[in-house]
Amino acid sequence: MKSHLNVHYFQHIAGEGFGSCYSFLKQHQAHITATEFFALPVDQPLEIEALPSVTDVDLLIIMGGTMSVNDEANFPWLKIQKRWLRRYLSMGKPAIGLCFGGQLIANALGAAVNTNQNQELGWMDVHKVKQQAVECFQLPEKFNVMHWHRETFEIPKGAIHLAENDVCRNQMYQIGRNVLGFQFHPEITPESLTLFLNDDDELESFKGKYVQSEQQLKITPKSSFHAGNLLLNRAIEYVLQDNYC
Repeated sequence: MKSHLNVHYFQHIAGEGFGSCYSFLKQHQAHITATEFFALPVDQPLEIEALPSVTDVDLLIIMGGTMSVNDEANFPWLKIQKRWLRRYLSMGKPAIGLCFGGQLIANALGAAVNTNQNQELGWMDVHKVKQQAVECFQLPEKFNVMHWHRETFEIPKGAIHLAENDVCRNQMYQIGRNVLGFQFHPEITPESLTLFLNDDDELESFKGKYVQSEQQLKITPKSSFHAGNLLLNRAIEYVLQDNYC
């Protein structure tokens, strides 16, 4: 990976940050900046010029969020964010979307994001989808990662469906060699999981047989985080490969 990349991330929840990939990117002397959408004034419209120039960003990482990508009435910055995304992606630049971020990329490209049949919260297995005869990001046959979502994306037109499980069919997709969208949270760390668990209102809104209890999640062993964290590091290298490696 090229050193001194300009990495920008879209953050939607206070304190969520980069998760596990921050230290990985810093090892490569990445220059990291952020747009904190949660801190924007409600009564002040966001101008697209307030976002970084697409030519100045080498890698975009879009983090999770508790809002819906469809809720543009309550979060008017979503329209501007999607416009900027379309401009950025039209240039073939590298991007990774994590949970809400994966939904946002899909939706910006015209794919629907709807309520999943079951809410999914906790550590659950994901399976690799049998690949088509094209070069794809390589996944293990099965891996265990953190999930935290009510809605899910349809696979964008022209994208490749990479991963699924019994709870949510669309767990991951790839567009070209420069975009990877995740429905799960490979970036989660013990610290960010604690932050999620401190949001009582968010926890109480999840119900169903695929929702693990707060008590279960609090005793998650540190080894559980490794598979997702390594997967995300590999994903970053993959989307940068044809651009900056």
